[in-house]
Amino acid sequence: MTDIPKIVTIQASGVSRMFGARHERFTAVDDVSLTITSRSATGIVGESGSGKSTLSRMLVGLDKPTTGTVTLDGNDISDLARTADGMRELRRTVQFVAQDSTSSFDPRRTLRYAVRRPAQILRGLSRPEADAAVDELLDTLALDPASADRYPGEVSGGQRQRFSLARALIVRPSVLMCDEVVSALDVSVQGTILNFIKQYCAEHDCGLVFVSHGLPATAFISDEMVVMYKGEIIEQRPAEEIISDPREPYTVSLIDAYRGKRTA
Repeated sequence: MTDIPKIVTIQASGVSRMFGARHERFTAVDDVSLTITSRSATGIVGESGSGKSTLSRMLVGLDKPTTGTVTLDGNDISDLARTADGMRELRRTVQFVAQDSTSSFDPRRTLRYAVRRPAQILRGLSRPEADAAVDELLDTLALDPASADRYPGEVSGGQRQRFSLARALIVRPSVLMCDEVVSALDVSVQGTILNFIKQYCAEHDCGLVFVSHGLPATAFISDEMVVMYKGEIIEQRPAEEIISDPREPYTVSLIDAYRGKRTA
């Protein structure tokens, strides 16, 4: 009998994130509650400054809420991040892929090293085992394994972003968090990466959080869509419903902008 993978749950409860001194505080995220599971594909959309990236960083433990809590299967992520074992468990479970793939790589290390290392640390693979896993994953991503012996600055932006995905997915996470991962790429490359992410998550029971200002990409890859405006969630429904029947004026303006319409 095939084992049914455990459903992992990330729960944000009343989280807010403020920046600045007491009298000059800016609220980036304001009292947001959201549940993510390893069975869900959730898109978080909004313009720059809406709070979507700050929220995504809190969901994976890269930023700490000013108020409220984020838990992973009932355990406070902030507590997990305080210990080596807790951090290892967090990184095994949730992987984050950022928009800026250049800064996420050590320019002095080959791309193969960057992708292989998490498999050794978080999955306990030997170097030969990890190298084999790297080659298999790169082939799936339509990357020549030989290109892995190059340095980050020696490949294109699209290739580098696929290496970022490979580095995250080689861990076999339960949840993949993608923050604006295709925004800076050519349209043809965007399609390749979006199709791969969608197929991978479906085949490997991997939950997805896709953060973007682009509605078409988000609607394509997500089952549920969350619309953020000025740090708050203003709509949260199935993606198809939001695209076909937006309820909030801000959501309408986002959709109109991507359909090339002029709003009054």
